[in-house]
Amino acid sequence: MIRASALAACLFAAPLAAQEFVETQGVLTDEDFYRVVACAAPPGQACAKPLLHWPTGAPVTVALVRLDRAFLGKRAKRAEAAITRALQYINAAGAGITLSRAKPGQTPDITIYMIDTDGSRPITGTGIKGVDGSIVAGARVTVWSNRQTRLIQRATVVFSTRLHISHYESAMLEELTQALGLLTDIRNPVYEGVSVFSQDSNASKTLGPQDIYALRRHYPPSE
Repeated sequence: MIRASALAACLFAAPLAAQEFVETQGVLTDEDFYRVVACAAPPGQACAKPLLHWPTGAPVTVALVRLDRAFLGKRAKRAEAAITRALQYINAAGAGITLSRAKPGQTPDITIYMIDTDGSRPITGTGIKGVDGSIVAGARVTVWSNRQTRLIQRATVVFSTRLHISHYESAMLEELTQALGLLTDIRNPVYEGVSVFSQDSNASKTLGPQDIYALRRHYPPSE
């Protein structure tokens, strides 16, 4: 199965080799689930990654900035629809953060690239450090943050041609949710088809109950 992956990088530093998933067993408590996806902490253990957040206040903006010819037609329409649905689901979670489409001329906080690569060789030509030179077999999010404040500065999502069109909704929702700082997947059969953070499944096209809990725990709703 082609799965998404995540990479975190600190500004003015080399990209971190982010752990992509934590293997667990059985149904996790809400807090254990949150700590897995937010900081790669196995249940009962310490965080393996820093907790990263976007600054609260203004909406985090999203834009599809590159669409290679290989995606024209049905793939392009499906991708646009997937972005719209992902924003709707994330905003409906009731967390203290909002995503919105970037306006024309506005520099987006999260950029989405649909690149003509099948994952067999490194990507070239994006001009983005951390993306050029990488191999993406499905979808991947890269997040840049300030090393001192741990505030996220920007994020990039890359889709390759190997990701089947039927998985666009699930992958887009996962990547945009992970771009908010929830960067680790869970390998656990219990969460296949239930959570967008499932390492081994692209079946979930909506946010599960614990996905929503994690978003609200990471960005508490304003009173």
